[in-house]
Amino acid sequence: MRFFKRIGKFLHEVRGELKKVNWPNKREFTVFTGIVLSTVLVIGVFFWILDTTFLAILQLVIR
Repeated sequence: MRFFKRIGKFLHEVRGELKKVNWPNKREFTVFTGIVLSTVLVIGVFFWILDTTFLAILQLVIR
């Protein structure tokens, strides 16, 4: 029974903390999501170019 009381207390405290969170509005959410997706895309393209370059160099060395 003590285990369930501890879980209940934990969930109650989590709910209290979530009420304190400053949630973004719709515009902020859209802007931040766009920034994250753009950053992931740019980094992905960068690593794709880097990988392609290293692969081409490695193929030249092997031949």
